[in-house]
Amino acid sequence: MSRDSNATKARLLDAAFTEFAAYGIAGARVDRIAETAGANKRLIYVYFGNKEQLFDEVLRRAMAAGAESVPLDIDDLPGYAGAIFDHLVTRPDLMRLRLWKLLERPTVIAHEEPHTGSLKTAEVAAAQERGDITGQMQAADVLTMVLAVAQAWFWAADDVEPQVNGQSWSPQRLAQHRSAVIEAARRITDPKPPTG
Repeated sequence: MSRDSNATKARLLDAAFTEFAAYGIAGARVDRIAETAGANKRLIYVYFGNKEQLFDEVLRRAMAAGAESVPLDIDDLPGYAGAIFDHLVTRPDLMRLRLWKLLERPTVIAHEEPHTGSLKTAEVAAAQERGDITGQMQAADVLTMVLAVAQAWFWAADDVEPQVNGQSWSPQRLAQHRSAVIEAARRITDPKPPTG
């Protein structure tokens, strides 16, 4: 693929990310995506097939970029949860995109990279075997819970949206949310059973 076609494809993906995050698959318009990208609408079908396949590629690309921006730190899963939280604070559109996926493409699996999830789960399992992480849950469940904790404030209802009417959480509230994420992840992964 030529440099020009790669650049056009990247512009289409960037424009589609914004469109899908705002409107979902059903509400997204390929005309708007093409116009925003400064590209011919036909190229969307040439490069991606259809609107659903374009959405899947946008989501795959976003997940891969997120995994690259916030790599798994098996030695500090609470810190990893905090880093994911920080990433999502700066990119609340990622959570909207994920929500649209759950609503409109629930049966389609979007992978960051082939086998990334199983590699992370294997790292958690190895840490469990060493006694560094609780063994009271399956490795996949531990990882899922840590990820869920990192995202919890973005799914919660009423007055916890990081960008409401253009206003962000106050620095104090943001620090409280982040602290709660880290503490919850610490409790989930702690290899020592609670006392008392």
